[in-house]
Amino acid sequence: MKLKVLVDNNTYIDQYYCGEPAVSYYIEDEDISFLLDVGYSDLFMKNAKAFGINLDKISSIVISHGHDDHTRGLKYYFNENKKDIISIIAHPDAFKEKVVGDLKICSPILEKELKEKCNLILSKEPIKVSKNITFLGEIPETNTFENRKSIGKQAVCDNFIDDYVMDDSALVYKSKDGIYIITGCSHSGICNIIEYAKQVCKDNRVLGVIGGFHLFEVDERVSKTIQYFKQNNIKELYPCHCTSFIVKAEIHKVLPVKEVGVGLEINW
Repeated sequence: MKLKVLVDNNTYIDQYYCGEPAVSYYIEDEDISFLLDVGYSDLFMKNAKAFGINLDKISSIVISHGHDDHTRGLKYYFNENKKDIISIIAHPDAFKEKVVGDLKICSPILEKELKEKCNLILSKEPIKVSKNITFLGEIPETNTFENRKSIGKQAVCDNFIDDYVMDDSALVYKSKDGIYIITGCSHSGICNIIEYAKQVCKDNRVLGVIGGFHLFEVDERVSKTIQYFKQNNIKELYPCHCTSFIVKAEIHKVLPVKEVGVGLEINW
């Protein structure tokens, strides 16, 4: 499997690409290529072009959850790609309207319109994206220190209810040596995600994790998260996007943290 960071908050020194506070990864697994998330703008397309990646050849776009820093790029993608029908894979709540106060924080294209533009696959259950990579669907809570918190409200049957971001999901790559987890923001809890990935793959060997951990302050939750990482003997940690510097530094005291920026390529 090959993963290339198209969009992240950070960029590498002396590599002249652009970043934004968002996420998009280009992923290849054998003869299949696809995206996880599409960032906040058309930047994922500009960086892909700079990297020599042909997005016309991707088979699908997986959406980690419905917030606009992971979905807003869809409107730019569909403005430029009108020929082939692409599959979009996500949780059933991902393309509902989401608001915080008066601010919309959802995808610019919601479920009804999106069905007219693509092969929309919505599932709470795990789905194979490629031979070795699975979309996890809805993540169950298994760790008491990772209780979900509401972020704004979500439209359901013409009413707005508290949004606990049940659509937050991730990918897992299963290799012969163990599993790798690829997340967007981990609103459902990074340790909950890893536990579910282990269950889905029937493999407890967690080799690496890349993505946003949605951790900002050094507190009891971070301490328990680090303890969980250590117990699982995770060799490669790539926290990025919505993981603060002080949290990365705290993790690095116990386990080595690798740098992430636009242009990073990982071959697992």
